[in-house]
Amino acid sequence: MFQGFSNETVDFMWGIRFNNEKGWFEAHKDQYKTCFYNPLRELAGTVYEAVDGRYPELGLVSKVSRIYRDARRLHGQGPYKDRLWFSMERPSEDWTGDPVFWFELAPEGYTYGLGYYYARPITMAKFRRRLDTNPKPFEQLVRAFNRQDVFTLDGVDYKRPKGETTPLLAPWYNKKGFNLSAGGENGGVLFTPQLPELLIQGYDSLVPFYRYLISLDSDPDPRDA
Repeated sequence: MFQGFSNETVDFMWGIRFNNEKGWFEAHKDQYKTCFYNPLRELAGTVYEAVDGRYPELGLVSKVSRIYRDARRLHGQGPYKDRLWFSMERPSEDWTGDPVFWFELAPEGYTYGLGYYYARPITMAKFRRRLDTNPKPFEQLVRAFNRQDVFTLDGVDYKRPKGETTPLLAPWYNKKGFNLSAGGENGGVLFTPQLPELLIQGYDSLVPFYRYLISLDSDPDPRDA
C-alpha cells in the first residue's frame, strides 16, 4: 500500500543526477528500490485500480518506467534516469502518438495530467477539422477547463498558423500536440498516503478530454476530403 515518498526519494534523485555511473548506483540500489521504484509501483497500482474500476470501457493498461536508459540512445548521458513515471493508456505499439495519463517524479518536483508525448500530425489535423466542422462539443470541454485552476494547457504551436478559429478555441487550435498538466514541488502531499486520491480526482476530471481525443481515431483523413 502506498504510504508516500520521502526526503530519501528526493536525495536519491539528486544523487543519481550528479553521480550517474554504475558504482554510485550499485552502492545506493537498495535506496532506489525502497524509496523510489517500489513506492512508485505501489502508487501506480493504487491509481490504476481505481481508474480502471471506474472506466473499464477505456481498456487502459498501466506502465511503470525503469531507471535504466536504453544503451543505444544514451547520446552522452549517463546510464540512469534521474526521474521515473507511470502512465495509463490503451495498448499500442506506438504509445508516443496516443493520449496518455501520466505521473512523473523528478528532482525538481512532480507533474501529472493527460496529453501526448508526440502527437501524430494526422491526429492534430483531424482535431482541427473536428473543431472546424463541429466545434460545440469541444467548446463545452474548454469552458469547463477554463473554470478550473488545477491543470494548465501546455504545448508547442506551429510557427505558421494552420487556420483561424474562435478566441475560445484559439489556444488549442494551432498546437502540434498538447498536455493538460499539474504538479508541485517535492514535499507536502507527495510524502503522504493522500497522493493517490489527488491523482485519481485529477484524472477523473480529464476523462472527458481523453474520450474526445481517442474518438479522433475514427475520423476520416482530412487529406482525402
